[in-house]
Amino acid sequence: MDFSFITDAYEALGCTVGGDPFSVLLEYIGTFAGAISGIRLASVKKFDWFGAYVIGLVTAVGGGTLRDAMLNMPPFWMRHPSYLITTFVALVAISVFGRRFISERITWFVFDTVSIALFTVLGLEKTLLQGFPSWCAIVMGVVTAVFGGVLRDVLINEVPLIFRKEIYATACLVGAILYIVLRDAFGVSQITCGVVCMVVIFVLRALAIRYAWTVPVLSGRRVHIHKP
Repeated sequence: MDFSFITDAYEALGCTVGGDPFSVLLEYIGTFAGAISGIRLASVKKFDWFGAYVIGLVTAVGGGTLRDAMLNMPPFWMRHPSYLITTFVALVAISVFGRRFISERITWFVFDTVSIALFTVLGLEKTLLQGFPSWCAIVMGVVTAVFGGVLRDVLINEVPLIFRKEIYATACLVGAILYIVLRDAFGVSQITCGVVCMVVIFVLRALAIRYAWTVPVLSGRRVHIHKP
């Protein structure tokens, strides 16, 4: 399939797109899905348009920003205004179709899971492209996927999802490991590895919610801190 139209659209907005068209497509979809998930939660908290836009943008680019900083690269969104525009499009979509996006939990699940699945693959591939080892790519894939959600939850005054017992970052970790195994051990193509990784993350998240799978909770005695 020819994805060159995505590259052409980015260039028409004055962007210089790096990487192959397939990766550009993943970035475009992932940014929109991440922004939708953030703005949707901001709307539940009754944020105004500007506040909701900030939450959507942080969700969409937060993980990639930390990844690029750790890889000693300029944050990707500072070179591509399309990410800011895409987040605004997501804000408009929420305002127009707000009732459907806000009231139905399955809608938030789909956008949030699509976002983390896509960003896991993008984090993996960008790290590998910079010459870092496979284990580092796995870490950066998970960071890219979940850190935007951590910032989102902190800003809206919620306990970050990755710190709860719900399977979230774990699904990204499993998908990232499978990507590396298929690539390094079996020589599977980049696109196939990416598709398998995303499908595994989505299926794991769906099964976890359907059958109430959770990560074991670390329990301990409550400690009372006495203030002087």
